[in-house]
Amino acid sequence: MSALTGTTRSRFVRGRPRPAWEEEPTRAGLATKGVTLALVCLGVLSPVWVVLVTSLSSVRTITETGGLVVIPRGVTLVAYQELLSGGQVTRAAVVSAGVTVVGTLFSMTVSVLCAFGLSRSGSVLHRPILVFLVATMFFGAGLIPTYLVVQGLGLTNTYLSLILPSALNVFNILVLRAFFMSTAQELIESARIDGAGDLRILWQIVMPLSRAVIAVITLFYAVGYWSAWFNASIYISDPDMLPLQNIMQQLVIKQTPPTGLAQAMNTGRLSPLAVQMAVMVLALIPVAVLSPFVQKHFRQGMLTGAIKG
Repeated sequence: MSALTGTTRSRFVRGRPRPAWEEEPTRAGLATKGVTLALVCLGVLSPVWVVLVTSLSSVRTITETGGLVVIPRGVTLVAYQELLSGGQVTRAAVVSAGVTVVGTLFSMTVSVLCAFGLSRSGSVLHRPILVFLVATMFFGAGLIPTYLVVQGLGLTNTYLSLILPSALNVFNILVLRAFFMSTAQELIESARIDGAGDLRILWQIVMPLSRAVIAVITLFYAVGYWSAWFNASIYISDPDMLPLQNIMQQLVIKQTPPTGLAQAMNTGRLSPLAVQMAVMVLALIPVAVLSPFVQKHFRQGMLTGAIKG
């Protein structure tokens, strides 16, 4: 039997051919991947571009194009100046920012403490609490009982109604628990020998080793609070307490202009479509700014938290 050449031998692993995905990519394959990625990016960024350009266009430009603007013809900040002039939109943005910051801190504190307790197999009522939490992912009380509880606690028309009903996410707790369970037990036992308590172990050992998953879960909670509109629609009746997403819903879907902008729209100085697009841009900015800082942790945090434990 003739000896295999070096190239032929490299294509075999333990007497069988190597899988196709382990082979070096061809030029055609790389070109196909590049074109596909470019088309996906174009499909994702095109709507954002149209929304941004339309929000920066004048009434005349929007009227001439008959609606959404693709190619800019001059830039004007009238829509943003009117929105941020201290009216209802500015107040709603402050409400959304406050609810997002406070709600995220509260949710992360409770989730981390709960996940750390459930990650310790010897904790009190460890198994029943875990089973109860998992059961809530499949069985819920429904909207009416939840509303009656919120109303009975006197939380309607308060900012707590925008935080407490959706403060915890069981999936996030399970991801944190799985990540905490992957922490080396030798480090925890060494800390206990040195006299460290549970809170000190969590703060100085477990959390620093879990920065990736904590960053990801924090982003999940923050985006959830910032994008939430349903709780405000059923628990808040005071228009001055509505968050930004509800103002955007009224403006885009119900065609109801925010307080203080109706006169500018009726006189033709401000285009209703430009206002709608500007509100969308304002709602998108925080997520677009925070995402790059968490992106480097996203893959490591989610994969490790989902696989280990």
